[in-house]
Amino acid sequence: MYRAVLVYLSVCAVASVLGGKPQMRREPKARGTGDPAAMAADAPAPSGTPPAGSTDRCLVKGIYLFEGAEWSPEPCYVCHCERGVPNCRSTPCTNGAPQAPQSSAHRKRVQGQLRKPVLKVGGKTGGRNGKRDDGSTRLQLAAVPPVTKTVAEVKYKKQELGSVSVKKVPKAVPALWRSQEAEGKVLKAKPSTRVSVGTMAMKKGLKEKKRLKAKDEDDDEEDDDDEDDDEEEEEEEAEAENGKEEEEKESQTTPPPARFPGASPLNRTSFMESLPAGCILAESLIACGSVGMAHLPIITDLGVKTLYLADNRIGKLPFRGLSGLPNLEWLDLSKNKLEDSSLSSSIFRNLTRLRRLNLDGNGLTKIPPLPPSLEELKINDNKIKSLTPHSFRGLSKLLTLELEGNGFHDGNVSPLAFRPLRAVIYLRLDRNKFRGLPSGLPPSLQELHLSENRVEEVREGILNKSLQLKVLDLSHNRIREDRIAPRAWIHLPKLEALDLSHNKLVHVPSFLPFALRQILLHHNQIERIPGYVFGHLRPGLESLHLSHNRLVADGIHGVSFLGLYRTLTELLLDNNLLRSIPRGLLLLRNLQLLRLNYNFIRYIPLDALCDTRVSQDSPLVSVHLENNLIDRRLIPPTAFSCIKSYHSVLLRPQRDEEDE
Repeated sequence: MYRAVLVYLSVCAVASVLGGKPQMRREPKARGTGDPAAMAADAPAPSGTPPAGSTDRCLVKGIYLFEGAEWSPEPCYVCHCERGVPNCRSTPCTNGAPQAPQSSAHRKRVQGQLRKPVLKVGGKTGGRNGKRDDGSTRLQLAAVPPVTKTVAEVKYKKQELGSVSVKKVPKAVPALWRSQEAEGKVLKAKPSTRVSVGTMAMKKGLKEKKRLKAKDEDDDEEDDDDEDDDEEEEEEEAEAENGKEEEEKESQTTPPPARFPGASPLNRTSFMESLPAGCILAESLIACGSVGMAHLPIITDLGVKTLYLADNRIGKLPFRGLSGLPNLEWLDLSKNKLEDSSLSSSIFRNLTRLRRLNLDGNGLTKIPPLPPSLEELKINDNKIKSLTPHSFRGLSKLLTLELEGNGFHDGNVSPLAFRPLRAVIYLRLDRNKFRGLPSGLPPSLQELHLSENRVEEVREGILNKSLQLKVLDLSHNRIREDRIAPRAWIHLPKLEALDLSHNKLVHVPSFLPFALRQILLHHNQIERIPGYVFGHLRPGLESLHLSHNRLVADGIHGVSFLGLYRTLTELLLDNNLLRSIPRGLLLLRNLQLLRLNYNFIRYIPLDALCDTRVSQDSPLVSVHLENNLIDRRLIPPTAFSCIKSYHSVLLRPQRDEEDE
């Protein structure tokens, strides 16, 4: 309403400047009681308009009616224009009550027609084919009290200025913006007040008037439907823009639809406020690691698959704390303060899609009930007292099990504890108190870690069912070679990697698994490599680590490396007590890495590394001889002649000289 008044005042101001102040039309003396003939009486016509009585239109109360048009200026009265003379008469009112004045255009709109009436200038209208209308199809402006007169006068004034009729004032602003952008004129700033809207309307009117004057008579015949369509398109564009803005606002607060069939859209705002600062929320991830969380809020989100809550102070999980996450696949609760009383019996079993569970670094004393869908379980560094036949019940799909640092020993682990684990391939039991390998290991096991225990012996038959074993780690124990049963592991057909480092071996153990490809024997007390100790290996070792031992030159025989001549590629003999290059190295035809640094070697024999009788190059790419007692001036010129690159041999620094 206010915008209509402002537009009207602005148009009046422009009209006064351009053509003089228009005369005000006379009001009837008695509204609704005057004679019908008096209805046609009106003030003199404004300057520049045809006088009343013209053969093509009539003037009734300041409104021009075209030939054949009807208008109801007052309730129960109708005025008809015929041959330039208005004919006003009273009409009966329905139910004895006065009705709002209606025009023929209004009646047509009620009947369901989509075409909108627009008052035209100069009585000229045209169809889509460009022909002149005969007046029978001209539409009149509907008058709706009490605002009808004001809106009609505003439209009439704007028609005099050549501007487009305004249907709805609130929607005129986007239309003006689009019209100016179409003409290539961009405003510096959007209008922020209602006065600026009137100014834009005046500018628009002036531009339209100049454009109309420049056109010839043929161009004056504009199509009603085209203008109506343009206005409708402008309104639809404005509504589309408003709809886009509303959708953008809604998208900022409305979460994405559920990604599971039949699920309703999720609203994370319900639980986001209960999460501490520092949490990360993604499409399928909630990560609240190291944020000081003391309790787990109730989270309901069907799309979450990963929940990371590591390194917090969570001491208890609510009974239904995880019931709102039925699609959870990975849960990390490591390094918290969970105890047996903190977990209900069904807290994890209800997570039927859970695949990975991490409970490291808590205070659990027993294995909680777990869902059968679990594939990875980590309960390292807890206080679990024992493993019973029921500890892993139902976990037939479990592939990885880690029980490191729980104080297990031979007396509190049942031989039947691992029987339910039919698919496990990785078992970690490091940092416990086992004195021997536990009994009842799963037949499917491929990798077993028993580092940092108290293992002293490897009994015969303990690995009889572990025929799939590929990696065995027994490092950091107390194993001696005479405490390894001759048939402890020699029959294992797939054992390729054996770690016996950091033990108490005095020599390389015999009866090694015949499929062995890598053996780690560093940090022992090994003094010698017995002859033929590798002779039964097929195809043979690829890597042999003997660093940090007590090897001397006499402890390595010419046949110590028998069985490795064609396969060994890596030999580590550094940090030993060698005083010369060991014998037999020349026979290792595939050796690529040789470490002899940090020994007490004083000289290099002529044929120690290169056979001068053969012109073939050696495969060695790295030879470490630094930190010995070698005098480089006494090295034979052809000692390294078979090595392709001079930079492959490292001789500096030596112990008795400063680094250069």
